[in-house]
Amino acid sequence: MQTSTMTAQNGVNTEALIGARGAFEAMPEAAAFTFRSTCDWMEGTFNANTIKGYFGLGQEHERKENFRIESDHPEVFAAADRAPTPPEIVLAALASCLTGGVAAVAQHRGIQLRKVRATVEGDIDVRGILGMDADIRNGFSAIRVSFDIDADATPDEIRAVVAQSQKRSAVFDILTNPTNVNVTVA
Repeated sequence: MQTSTMTAQNGVNTEALIGARGAFEAMPEAAAFTFRSTCDWMEGTFNANTIKGYFGLGQEHERKENFRIESDHPEVFAAADRAPTPPEIVLAALASCLTGGVAAVAQHRGIQLRKVRATVEGDIDVRGILGMDADIRNGFSAIRVSFDIDADATPDEIRAVVAQSQKRSAVFDILTNPTNVNVTVA
């Protein structure tokens, strides 16, 4: 009887990721990363974030290029609508983290992907943001993520890939678990 091993080509170097796990087991302090974003106010509610470096593997790292993420508010809030709102950027971060995880998990499990699309929706009652009702929270009251995945896998295998991505997603964890946030003024 002949068996064949299916090799997926989803563009994720899972061998390097598995190797990193071994290295971090040997040197846990190297696994401590600090990511940064610097936000500059432009005008009105328009801001520009620059992401250019991070700390990890025991040292500072510069990115190959600086990344810029702009944010604004829509016209219905008397703003210029030049960029997505910060909450929309959070939804995009969640979709990106989960989708990247799907690709990595599928690659590791030998599942070839043809299409992955995550649609994320979040509900906010803006009366909280506007200070109209102290009992209404400022953030999302609910977030829904829906995946449309075409892959060489059964529906159960696809659900398992998504579940593992969710289990390992940093952004999912950030949104679903309390995080200490310290705000200071220089």
